[in-house]
Amino acid sequence: MTFQGKHDFGEIEGTRVTFVEKGTTEDRMKFLKKLLEHNGFNVYVEKIAPADENNPETYTIGVDDLLFNPPIYVYERRLKTFDNHIVSPAYWEQKTEETKPQYWEEMFRNNS
Repeated sequence: MTFQGKHDFGEIEGTRVTFVEKGTTEDRMKFLKKLLEHNGFNVYVEKIAPADENNPETYTIGVDDLLFNPPIYVYERRLKTFDNHIVSPAYWEQKTEETKPQYWEEMFRNNS
């Protein structure tokens, strides 16, 4: 999922949170939960029941640090991977497990 420019707040389990992502899959939720906990955040997850039985369950993920903003933390290189490398935008979006190329290299590659 790409970054949203909006810094969104709400409540999960009675705790005021900054939303990290809404409407995400279970696999994505597990990845983000593990990554954010590794970086010292308290993560809250809310399961969203599907509108009908043909759709899968989705999840809303939040952290109780109200200053957390995913694009800022990624682009300012504040998050670390499990092997202590810097989280790149492509890593955050689960496009690669590589922490390189950096976002500017990825942009140039996509525009070629």
